[in-house]
Amino acid sequence: MTTPALLPLSGRRLPPLNLGASAFPHHRATLRLSEKFILLLILSAFITLCFGAFFFLPDSSKHKRFDLGLEDVLIPHVDTRLQFSPLRYVILFKIFHTLEFAGGDPGKIENKIRADHEKALEEAKEKLKKSRDEIQAEIQTEKNKVVQELKKKDSKPLPPVPLPNLIGINSGEPADPDIREKRNKIKEMMKHAWDNYRQYGWGHNELKPIARKGHSTNIFGNSQMGATIVDALDTLYIMGLHDEFREGQEWIDKNLDFSVNSEVSVFEVNIRFIGGLLAAYYLSGQEVFKIKAVQLAGKLLPAFNTPTGIPWAMVNLKSGVGRNWGWASAGSSILAEFGTLHMEFVHLSYLTGDPVYYNKVMHIRKLLQKMDRPNGLYPNYLNPRTGRWGQHHTSVGGLGDSFYEYLLKAWLMSDKMDTEARKMYDDAIEAIEKHLIRKSNGGLTFIGEWKNGHLERKMGHLTCFAGGMFALGADGSRDDKAGHYLQLGAEIAHTCHESYDRTTLKLGPEAFKFDGGVEAVAVRQNEKYYILRPEVIETYWYMWRFTHDPKYRQWGWEATQAIDKYCRVSGGFSGVKDVYSSSPTYDDVQQSFFLAETLKYLYLLFSSDDLLPLDNWVFNTEAHPLPVLHLANTTLSGNPAYR
Repeated sequence: MTTPALLPLSGRRLPPLNLGASAFPHHRATLRLSEKFILLLILSAFITLCFGAFFFLPDSSKHKRFDLGLEDVLIPHVDTRLQFSPLRYVILFKIFHTLEFAGGDPGKIENKIRADHEKALEEAKEKLKKSRDEIQAEIQTEKNKVVQELKKKDSKPLPPVPLPNLIGINSGEPADPDIREKRNKIKEMMKHAWDNYRQYGWGHNELKPIARKGHSTNIFGNSQMGATIVDALDTLYIMGLHDEFREGQEWIDKNLDFSVNSEVSVFEVNIRFIGGLLAAYYLSGQEVFKIKAVQLAGKLLPAFNTPTGIPWAMVNLKSGVGRNWGWASAGSSILAEFGTLHMEFVHLSYLTGDPVYYNKVMHIRKLLQKMDRPNGLYPNYLNPRTGRWGQHHTSVGGLGDSFYEYLLKAWLMSDKMDTEARKMYDDAIEAIEKHLIRKSNGGLTFIGEWKNGHLERKMGHLTCFAGGMFALGADGSRDDKAGHYLQLGAEIAHTCHESYDRTTLKLGPEAFKFDGGVEAVAVRQNEKYYILRPEVIETYWYMWRFTHDPKYRQWGWEATQAIDKYCRVSGGFSGVKDVYSSSPTYDDVQQSFFLAETLKYLYLLFSSDDLLPLDNWVFNTEAHPLPVLHLANTTLSGNPAYR
């Protein structure tokens, strides 16, 4: 008779342990039955005792002194809620090792058990001679060895890929001394923001500049992932702050670890971390940034494991379990989140030769192309389980904004070869212009929000990016409408400038209305704050690049002075809670995007056009520049992932 095979552990199966008559050669049949029975009884009792101890030993959480802390490193697939103690692992390992060593022979098993028992007693005696600190130091040393080995395993070299032709990464000095002085002022503001983060929030995601300590939000999970470091790297580089850049690189190399039990926003981590790391790699050529970007991307891929392939909004970096925001329409994914992955994922496939990233984002595109769109508009919510739209709410601001931006930029980044993306962009913009764009009674052009068949005459600060998008997409427009879209961009820029100019602080509110004689002004108290956002300045920069109208630099300098006067504190820069108050209170957060976007766009606004020229670079929605992938590039043209 054969005993059942042991249950698999870590996907492995041990061979069956055969203890029946056939397990013993016939020439040993003279062995007394009672002796054989006693041996089998001993073995059975030993296994029963060990398995009992495995399952009923006290929880490790109650005996922290002996907790090795290796559970998450050694068996990450096991739910830590089971809370196995290290001693249980030791017992289970001993059982399997003993059975495997002995090959099922009872005599060998008995001798092996005795030898292991004596050896364990000797080891225990030696350990007891050491102090508690010495034991803990040994445990930590072994833990560090395991972690380093796992990191080496994760850091396998990527295939060599020639960089695209990179133009304009070390230039931009303006000829005009006044413009140069303003640019230097913006560089000084960047240094003030960075130095205080370095002193008070280093390694944390963001900074509380008044409390002078680290800060984080739920989009980064519960881990210190250094979001400000990653987000700021390319800004430091183009400003020539190379010592600070090297500080950030060293921290990333030694401390940026994605094997953490932390639930993060797929969208935010993609645009800030993967986008930031890729941009730092392209600008500096340092391999560590590419390696880290690919490691992180692998951690995001489980978010796509849904019935439709539309990713979850959030994913746990360790377990790969995904979910959506509780407030999103009936468990839906959000258009601006799952629609803002294309640029980064195409570059990941380009750099690795692995088509998985490209295929994920192209699947999203194909699914969207098949769906009906009410009035030609894309609703902001899509259920990843059913593939159906959620509530019919369309916005070019929050929840929708960067989806449209990435359609246009997918076309630009492909050297204008991705005509499918361009067509989707043109179709969407035509529907937006027809249903969402209006002129106020005072002559201000604004972009409202479509909610269940009704146009809400309100525009968010986030929507102000669209002025720059219309200008960027003007060249290549249908029906020779380039002039029309450049003018539309200028009108949006003017409206957004008015939202700044009509406040006490000359900083724009989070949202502003066009109702009942109120135009470009926030009405609700919870819409009067300014959190160092970049979108208005982003539009000023694009309009400057395409028109060289000096008013855009003038408006940008007004914003620079207002930020420096009202948001600067001794410990960095903070948002303010009411832009209509002459003595505003601070929100005490220095957002990572302030260093990534706001200060970068201001610096570019006062630089010459040969710094990051738009024919060669496309900025992701966090202002991280990625190079245009020209099809003449031999690596790309030979890359099946992109073809």
